[in-house]
Amino acid sequence: MDQPAAVRGRVDALWHIEGARIVAALARVTGDVGLAEDAAQDAVADALVAWSRTGIPRNPGAWITTVAKRRAIDRWRRAGLLQDRYELLARGIQDEAAPEWDPLPDDVLRLLFTACHPVLSTEAQIALTLRVVGSLSTEEIARLFLVPVATVQQRIVRSRKTLAAARVPFEPPEPNEWTPRLRGVLHVIYLMFTEGYAATTGETWTRPALAAEALRIGRILTGLIPRVPEAHALVALMEFSASRFAARSGPDGGPVLLADQDRTRWDRAQIERGRASLARADRLAGGLGRARGSYALQAAIAECHATAARADDTDWPRIVVLYEALARISPGPVVELNRAVAVSMATGPEAGLAIVNGLEGTLSGSHLLPSVRAELLARLGRTDEARAEFTTAARLAKNLREREVLQRRAASL
Repeated sequence: MDQPAAVRGRVDALWHIEGARIVAALARVTGDVGLAEDAAQDAVADALVAWSRTGIPRNPGAWITTVAKRRAIDRWRRAGLLQDRYELLARGIQDEAAPEWDPLPDDVLRLLFTACHPVLSTEAQIALTLRVVGSLSTEEIARLFLVPVATVQQRIVRSRKTLAAARVPFEPPEPNEWTPRLRGVLHVIYLMFTEGYAATTGETWTRPALAAEALRIGRILTGLIPRVPEAHALVALMEFSASRFAARSGPDGGPVLLADQDRTRWDRAQIERGRASLARADRLAGGLGRARGSYALQAAIAECHATAARADDTDWPRIVVLYEALARISPGPVVELNRAVAVSMATGPEAGLAIVNGLEGTLSGSHLLPSVRAELLARLGRTDEARAEFTTAARLAKNLREREVLQRRAASL
C-alpha cells in the first residue's frame, strides 16, 4: 500500500473511533455544533495532506483537534466575530478552572443531547446525530434508513440550519428537559451499535470500536436516568449482542453465522450483565413482560440466543412470539423479515418463505430480502432459485465481507 493510501486508511479509522470526541471537544470550546463539525472536517483534510508528507504524528487525535481549533478561529475571523469568540473562550477557560455541577458529564453524551434538540424533527435529530456523534458517512446513514443519500444530506443540512437559527447552545439541558430528547438519544445509540455490530458498507464485517462507544454511552445514560426501563433494555440488548463479537468473525475476518459460532468464545460475564439489565428494565416496567418496549423485546430475543448452549437448543417458538409482539409496536419490513426467519426455524422453511414472499416490493435496494429468501429456498431444495437469489443479494450487498459470503453460498449450490 502506498503512503497516501495508508494515511487515508489511518485517518478514516481515527475518525470512526475518535471523531465524536473531537467534535464534542470542539463544540464545548466553540459552543456551535455545526462549526465544530466543519472545523473538524477541515482538519481531517489538512491531515491527509500533511501526514502524507511528514508521517503520522504520535498523537493524531490531538493533532486534528488542535488544527480544528485553529480552523474555527479562522472562520470566526472571516466572519468578523473573533473578539466576541475570544471572550467566549476566556469565559470557558474560567468555567473549567472552577467547574460547576454538570448534569451531562460526558462530552459525547452532551453532543448527543444537543443534536437531539426538540426544535428538530425526529428524522433530522437522528440523521444529524449519527453524522456528528456516530461519525457515519451520509451513505452509511442512508443504508441504515433505507433512503436515498440525497434525503439524508438534506436532513443534515436543514437540521444544522435549524439549530443555528434557533441559537441552540452546546450546553447540557437540565434533567427536566431530557424527556423530549430521550427517544432520539436512545435511537441514535441503538443505530450506532447496529452499524458497529454489522457494518453496512466497507471492507470489514464489524466495527467494534463504534459498538463499544455506543455501549459506553448507554451505560453512562442508565446511571443518569436509572428509572427509565427502555434505557436499561437497550443496554441489555447491546450487552447480549456484544458478547458474541469474538465468535462473529473467522480467521480471515469474514462473517461467522450465529448457528456456526463457537459459543465457548461468547463473553459469559457480558451475557450476565445483559440479563441483569433486562431484569431491571422489566421490574421498572411493572413486571416481567408487562409494557415491554421495542428495545426490551429485542433484548429478550437476544437473551434467547445468548442462553442457548447449542444452536439446536434455541427456543424458536418463544422468539416467534417475541417478534409478533415487536411487530405490533414497531411494525416494519425488517421486523417481518426477522420474524420470517424465526418462523422458519420453529415450524419449517415453507411458512417462513410465505412471509418473505409477502414482503416483495419492500426493502428496495437492500440485500436482506433476497438473502433470506435464498436461505429458505436452499433449505427447501429449490437449488436453482436459491442460487439466483444469493447472486442478487451479493450484487446488492455493500459490505465486502458480506458480499463474499453470499457469493460463496451461490457458488456452493
